[in-house]
Amino acid sequence: MRDVLRTNDPVELSLATALLKDADIEHVVMDGNISILEGSIGIFPRRLMVLDEDYRNARELLQAAEILESDTNSSTETSE
Repeated sequence: MRDVLRTNDPVELSLATALLKDADIEHVVMDGNISILEGSIGIFPRRLMVLDEDYRNARELLQAAEILESDTNSSTETSE
């Protein structure tokens, strides 16, 4: 699995998960429960993970929705 999005914004995360669900792209939100430990102050980003084979489609979908920038040098593009 690869992270297609890292964000502290719950609205952005909700929109991204809805778009992936509508596109039938399997995904999972990681670090969602860390807010219990951090006291809900939002310093730890949540990671939206997709399968390796769905990464390119998920990234294109989130770029089209202007959730991700189309910059190919972003940290999510190079993370492994």
